[in-house]
Amino acid sequence: MHIKEEKAERHTLAVIVDNEPGILARIAGLFTARGYNIESLTVSEITDDKSVSRITIVTSASAHVLEQIVAQLDRLVPVHKVRDLTAEGDHVERELALVKVAGTGDHRIEALRLSEVYRARVVDATISSFVFEVTGTTEKIDKFIELMSEVGLIEVARTGIVAISRGKEAA
Repeated sequence: MHIKEEKAERHTLAVIVDNEPGILARIAGLFTARGYNIESLTVSEITDDKSVSRITIVTSASAHVLEQIVAQLDRLVPVHKVRDLTAEGDHVERELALVKVAGTGDHRIEALRLSEVYRARVVDATISSFVFEVTGTTEKIDKFIELMSEVGLIEVARTGIVAISRGKEAA
């Protein structure tokens, strides 16, 4: 018997949930219990009365496994809607990173030059270091961090991905 192994692909899910204690733990537990990996996770309240939140989850899975993930998320009582933004097509993804870089002399000048190219903002500066704020795709941020490691990277803090579909439809 030959078992065909499906290729895992990266997917971005938008999950609309009631904002109640324990919902994030239940969703993370669903992934953990089944051996699925969460690559990125962001959560934010999306209504004025703070009763509903949007959870953006990035995971890699085969089509079959992703189908299971979506079905299992959809069954959780506090979940209103689950959308696979990747499967639906056009969507916008962004991530924010704070990047601390040490540098004096030529390294300092190079860090500032690179920050301009990547449209990173200086949000803190001392005589011997900078903190840059950079937003964009994961690939852009990865490249910025790689370049900064050559001029004095000290520390990185990243938000994880937020995503929204293009067009007039809401999640």
